[in-house]
Amino acid sequence: MSPDPERVAAFIREAAETDIMPRFRSLAAHEVTEKKPGDVVTVADHDAEERLTRMLEDLTPGALVVGEEAAHYKPHLLDKLDREEGPLWIIDPVDGTANFAASRPVFAVMVAYINAGETRFGWIYDPVNEVMSVAELGSGARVNGTPVRIDDTVEPLIGRVNFGLISQERRAGVRQRLEDRFTIEKSMRCAGHEFASMAISTSQFRLYNRLWAWDHAPGVLINREAGGHVARQDGAAYRPTERTRGLLSAPNVDLWHRINEILQPD
Repeated sequence: MSPDPERVAAFIREAAETDIMPRFRSLAAHEVTEKKPGDVVTVADHDAEERLTRMLEDLTPGALVVGEEAAHYKPHLLDKLDREEGPLWIIDPVDGTANFAASRPVFAVMVAYINAGETRFGWIYDPVNEVMSVAELGSGARVNGTPVRIDDTVEPLIGRVNFGLISQERRAGVRQRLEDRFTIEKSMRCAGHEFASMAISTSQFRLYNRLWAWDHAPGVLINREAGGHVARQDGAAYRPTERTRGLLSAPNVDLWHRINEILQPD
């Protein structure tokens, strides 16, 4: 049985209201730590993930729930993620933790429901602005309950590119070709906000480097259901449990190829 998307959205709002927003711009020094140099985590990440995990396990008994923070401290969960074919929940309790810890209002809660290796539902919640983006496979995407469709006529295209995917010797040339054709902006350091912005056409494309399901599965589904084209750079379909490199999202398949051609080796 598929989960009720409104009930899951309510869980996400509860976690944001209870565990995340009271800590925003109020974190004590001991409530921010590093998982590794430059990769911070906060008490809000841990508490929101624990709350969501409990609620989702109760909602779908027997389904595997994998949160970003649990996977860091229990790496064997990633092995389960790779092998899992049944119902699976993916949680990123605070996407954009570095922004959150630095008091920048660019962070999101991201949840995906996967079955048989395919993302069936995706949620991205911006708790600062109280904006909920939701998609169901085959049923379209909605933002705060209103259906959305990507506008593929916007010019010039606005995009963000992870240049770490491009070899050092090619990087300057690729950057120049992109800037000659498009408006290139800096990473928001929050995939949730970036995917949500593409779904409502305030930006148009994004190239991501290494992929983690909690960062990308919800946003890929939302953008696809809003009419966009999202695929690996080699043209293969995105699979939420794959940890590969090179994912490009664009407003339609023709623009996807137009952008990807610039990114490819000469």
